[in-house]
Amino acid sequence: MQLITWWKVVVLERFALFTGRASRAEFWWFFLANLIVTVVLGLLAQASTIFLVLSIIYGLAVLIPYIGVGIRRLHDTSKSGWFILLGLVPFVGFIILLVLWSMPGTPYPNEHGPPPPSEPALA
Repeated sequence: MQLITWWKVVVLERFALFTGRASRAEFWWFFLANLIVTVVLGLLAQASTIFLVLSIIYGLAVLIPYIGVGIRRLHDTSKSGWFILLGLVPFVGFIILLVLWSMPGTPYPNEHGPPPPSEPALA
């Protein structure tokens, strides 16, 4: 139950927060969930146009939360949130962002705040 509560906090309560820090787990669980939904909607879109419309609506709905968690993840690695604009550089920019998002965060407070709280145990 604790994991469900933590996920609710991450996704619903901090969806448009661009300040502070996000842990690697917070970012990558969000990334994985969105990847799965996007792939499923993409496959279903080949069968029916309604799923294409749903896919577009979903993509627009998660755009702001995705940018927010991406910026907070960059803050955790002591980088400026403006590094998110590297995603606009074709191919290479996204690879650089993946590397930055994969780096461990600073274990001490930085200019963006204290370290994010640790993730709950799965047990």
